[in-house]
Amino acid sequence: MGLLSIIYGLGLQCRRSLVKPQKLPVKVISVGNITLGGTGKTPAVIAIAEEAKKRGLSPCILTRGYRGKAKGPCLIQGPGRNRLVPRSRVKGQETTSTPDPSLFGDEPALMAERLKDVPIIKCADRYEGGMFAISNFKFQISNLIFILDDGFQHWRLHRDIDILLIDATGPFGNEKLFPEGRLREPLVSMKRAGIIVITKSDMAGGDQVEALVRKVRQYNREAPVFRASHKPSFLVNASGETVAADMVKNRNVYVFAGIANPNSFRDGLTSLGFGISAVKSFRDHYKYKQKDIDKIITEAAGSDLVTTEKDMVKLKGLRLPGNLFALRIEFRIEDAFYDILFRDI
Repeated sequence: MGLLSIIYGLGLQCRRSLVKPQKLPVKVISVGNITLGGTGKTPAVIAIAEEAKKRGLSPCILTRGYRGKAKGPCLIQGPGRNRLVPRSRVKGQETTSTPDPSLFGDEPALMAERLKDVPIIKCADRYEGGMFAISNFKFQISNLIFILDDGFQHWRLHRDIDILLIDATGPFGNEKLFPEGRLREPLVSMKRAGIIVITKSDMAGGDQVEALVRKVRQYNREAPVFRASHKPSFLVNASGETVAADMVKNRNVYVFAGIANPNSFRDGLTSLGFGISAVKSFRDHYKYKQKDIDKIITEAAGSDLVTTEKDMVKLKGLRLPGNLFALRIEFRIEDAFYDILFRDI
């Protein structure tokens, strides 16, 4: 291990040793990973919130809102119902008509569009965000459940169960800590997980998945391990209308995305039968400008354009062509996962 990774690891240990977790008065489910991006957290959080609603619970998502400019706890409720608390320091942005990624972050904006009746609280301090929700909104505490987005390393908040997501197609990189590798924490941290989910397991070979499960069991012998898939389902246009994938299937499409794992996105399109004429990658959380879209349109030369839902929320407000679509990805897992997750509620 190199010097920078050693320094990073020591800082990680020091920070965790100094943190005393605070406990909210309702159950907290954390969804996270130990690598830098690309495990499919957002579709998983959306699916868990949807299943909680089906089971008569009132889910509320707590998120950091990475790169969102809004300060302090703020509420996102979906198009037309977003607001920031008055102490937000984002001048001129006290209210918004649609979820603004520049205020709330890419993933919270996407979750707000997908989960129009599920409150989403953006706050760097997730305990403060949870107490803000309890104090300001009329929740029935007996049915309330908090879902902590990207929470595996957020030690300041006590959680009742930690769900650890591991990408079957590229689980740990070179197994080195950042900045030499993709690991946020050493592999031994897997022992903290209460449930482990191998995501995108359908995109990896059976032997590869079994080898990964054996690797996981070296560090955690007790947590149930589930296999999940992130299934491409249908297309969504810039207006939010769903379009059958067959509309552009077997036609060449120009693909662009600013996500951590663009190869996974490309493979999902290929599995649906799309022909890909070109792929353009931007850095994760890239903020698009009109000139980017204009250049993409020119390069596509009339081909249909396909991007991710996470990218599409950042394109609102730009002049977009009518043949631009986002591919919706759905998290699918066996019911036993949810039975274990919600059994004590």
